[in-house]
Amino acid sequence: MNPFKEKPYSIEKSIENWEQVYPEPYNKREVDPYTKTRIILMNGTEFEANWFSHQLARHTTDNDLRRELALTRYIEKQQQLKISLLKPKNESILEHTISYEQLAVDLTAFLAKRESDCSVKTALDFALLEDFDHLYRYANLLEMQQGIYAEWLVGRYTEIMPGRPTISHHRFPIDNVKSAINAKDSDVSTVLATMIITAAEQQTMNYYMNVTNFAECDMGRRLYQEIALVEEEHVTQYESLMDANATWLEMLLWHEYCECYLYWSCYKTETDPKIKNLWEQNLSFEIAHLHKAVELLKKYEGKDWCEVIPNGEFPAPLSLHENVEYVRKILGNTVQYTSLKENYILVKDLPEDADFFRFQNTINPNTDIVPSHNVIEKQIMKKGMDYRYQVAPNPVPELRNRRQDNTSVGRKPNAASSTDFYCN
Repeated sequence: MNPFKEKPYSIEKSIENWEQVYPEPYNKREVDPYTKTRIILMNGTEFEANWFSHQLARHTTDNDLRRELALTRYIEKQQQLKISLLKPKNESILEHTISYEQLAVDLTAFLAKRESDCSVKTALDFALLEDFDHLYRYANLLEMQQGIYAEWLVGRYTEIMPGRPTISHHRFPIDNVKSAINAKDSDVSTVLATMIITAAEQQTMNYYMNVTNFAECDMGRRLYQEIALVEEEHVTQYESLMDANATWLEMLLWHEYCECYLYWSCYKTETDPKIKNLWEQNLSFEIAHLHKAVELLKKYEGKDWCEVIPNGEFPAPLSLHENVEYVRKILGNTVQYTSLKENYILVKDLPEDADFFRFQNTINPNTDIVPSHNVIEKQIMKKGMDYRYQVAPNPVPELRNRRQDNTSVGRKPNAASSTDFYCN
């Protein structure tokens, strides 16, 4: 599909009344796990589009442009709120968190498996193991607090076991900044990947920042606080990959194109008929927004859309599904890596005075105060072992012990064996 060739209708026709904008929530006991993850993905995508538009409005003094942005932005906000309200009232914050982390794992794996840019793929693979570990930590907290096994929430499509331990994710902030792509020299799917994953991780970061103080106990509040700071690292990493050379209006075009692509992908892969209709409706809204971005780019910069996106045909649809074998492969090969400026490096190859070690000693002076570690220790003390759902033993032998949380892998030299990242 090429959305530039579709006939748009008036943006004003997208405005909905209060009955239209308030949706019927899904049934948390019947909904497909990937319907939930698509909802979270599109909620984050709309949030990103809305706030990009706000930032653009704050960087221009042209009120005619600001008015055009305001109209489209209002529709984006209606869409975002409608999507967010698909979550039912009886789904707890922690249950919803499991879906956030399932999305992070399976979205990242999908994008990495098809990524042709080696630096982008490596960034995806690196953070994949961290979101995978977050799922494990939250799942243990959920079982401990509410007696709910997260494996049923993820439909047993995504394993729940240790990845690179969360204690190891804390890096000196400057080491999370990577090299930007150039959209004009990159495949469309690569540009989309940087935008999609940035929006998704930003949405996760925002969610955790906003719900941290609503957690039911101090252990939960501390865990959300810790992982929210890791998500800050991930957003820094991913946003630094995005094209930094594009103009504001070129990026507006890319944002609208990205939204069209994702709604089209959701429509193509959705199994719930009611939600599928919503994706189709929102796709029609976004096609109108895209054509408005084309108009603004031509009016203010004298550029045709094809100078920014030469081929408007969408890549194959983004599909959320199980990625067990892929995650296992990346975990077994790269768990001992950390980040160093624009690169990724084995912990054993870091100099003794590396910022990573200095930062670790500052934020984790001893393991007893680390929330993500304490959640697992508490679960082991209570149940005799941690909570997991796995189809085979962990591919990292040092992470197989269910009666002791490993706090060395990924942060201490030679704590496990790793080979290297690979490119497609």
